[in-house]
Amino acid sequence: MSRCQNWQGNKFTVSSALAAAAAIPCLRIGKEIHGHIMRTGLESDQVVWSSLSDMYGKCGSIEEARHIFDRMVDRDDLVSWTSLIAGYAQNGKPNEALHYFELLLNSGKVHPDHITFVGVLSACAHAGLVDKGLQYFYSIKDKHGLTYTTDHYACIIDLLARCGRFEEAKRIISGMPIKPDKFLWASLLGGCRIHKNVELAEKAAEALFEIEPENPATYVTMANIYATAGKWAEVAKIRTIMDDRGVVKKPGKSWIEVKRKTHVFLVGDKSHPKSKQIHEFLGELSRRMKEEGFVPDTNSVLHDVEEEQKEQNLSYHSEKLAIAYGVISTAAGTPIKVFKNLRTCVDCHTAIKFISKIVDRKIVVRDSARFHCFENGSCSCRDYW
Repeated sequence: MSRCQNWQGNKFTVSSALAAAAAIPCLRIGKEIHGHIMRTGLESDQVVWSSLSDMYGKCGSIEEARHIFDRMVDRDDLVSWTSLIAGYAQNGKPNEALHYFELLLNSGKVHPDHITFVGVLSACAHAGLVDKGLQYFYSIKDKHGLTYTTDHYACIIDLLARCGRFEEAKRIISGMPIKPDKFLWASLLGGCRIHKNVELAEKAAEALFEIEPENPATYVTMANIYATAGKWAEVAKIRTIMDDRGVVKKPGKSWIEVKRKTHVFLVGDKSHPKSKQIHEFLGELSRRMKEEGFVPDTNSVLHDVEEEQKEQNLSYHSEKLAIAYGVISTAAGTPIKVFKNLRTCVDCHTAIKFISKIVDRKIVVRDSARFHCFENGSCSCRDYW
């Protein structure tokens, strides 16, 4: 933005720029656009203000998003309410999401639509609020007169599967008037992974293989489920199928911005100029973590090898490398924010809780699903994600 001092733009171009910053996501660019908005007087436009709140939420600054929302003169805009509700859900603050949903209902001026309910059901799913989630789900049709969408069904199946309530999930699926989509089956598969339900996982995976046989996520999840169950022959079979179909696992990568420069890491990465210091620091952290009671979770390592080798494989996952670099490259107490293209694994999630306490830092990790805010040994998701 600094190179375009004479550029004015209008509410549509600025809103598009904010949407692009949110999609990356890049808070630094979003803040620069915010400054441009204030300089050019566009802050009075409802569309721009709503886009600004949405950008902050998607970039992990949910309190700033709420601050923008609270300053809105006109709150009759459903998009603004929905963005804030979804933002709180994505940032691991389900109670706040539901609080604002209730405020929306009580306002009497704005009525939720199907997109609003996706945010509400997502908040319930990530907090384990099964009964409340079911109440909201049935109210979509019975109270608000809306038609269920595939997104609503995917969210409620996600909620039930995460809690292991598979019989209820199967009943809802069998009674659906529309065909289940890939998101629903992926939600069911994810719940099966959590609760080690191999039989139902195979049915969900079979449906996903038919819908999108080229998606490596299904194969990897099934391999993880089989590995956890000790079914190494099945793990090998999955790998063979992937090879035969030309399916390649998407490499996990994490990145962190330090002093306006982005640093990208792959698993086991040694290409960074400070690789030696990073690995040494992680080694010291590993020792201190074990002293604090940390036990590596090797269940999902897809190799039938010794435990020591499994632990070694886990020690240098990309998000751990990015966090380590952030800690050694910034002043004590500086918050660390890392982004990852895939979902973080259980071992990394547990490890980062320990790291946040040991280094006394706030560590935010944005994986492919949501934000995790680690502080003093705990995570905002309360280990439910």
